[in-house]
Amino acid sequence: MEKIPEFIANHLFLISLFIGILMLLLWNIFGNSVSGVVELTPMETTRKMNHEKAVMLDVRPEKEFAEGHILNAINIPFEKLQEQQKELNKHKDRPLILCCRMGTDSVRAARLLKQQGIEQLYFLKGGLQAWRSASLPLLRDEPREETT
Repeated sequence: MEKIPEFIANHLFLISLFIGILMLLLWNIFGNSVSGVVELTPMETTRKMNHEKAVMLDVRPEKEFAEGHILNAINIPFEKLQEQQKELNKHKDRPLILCCRMGTDSVRAARLLKQQGIEQLYFLKGGLQAWRSASLPLLRDEPREETT
């Protein structure tokens, strides 16, 4: 026990690196719960959409959204979220579930929307990749034919 201070003094770089990694790990585990954004599994998402009339907000680019999306999802790309605040305010009284390809953009979008005053925020853990893994259906938009 008495050699611990000596070890710390001799290996200050390793100890600080260990503390930094530990802090990042804790933030990764508990960061979403601290920010007030709740993660949902695909099954919890379908239950919330069916029983609580939750709104699904897909924050992927329009092209990806057209290739496959969840039924009744609204598409507002992450880059346009601040511009579309008026559209989002229509659904302020209902739970809002965010999804993206893998779950990372939806977490960032949820934090942004939380700052803008939207309270009932959730995100699909694992994004559409988890949705597909759960064998849940996706809709594809029909290609539009141009009329001349």
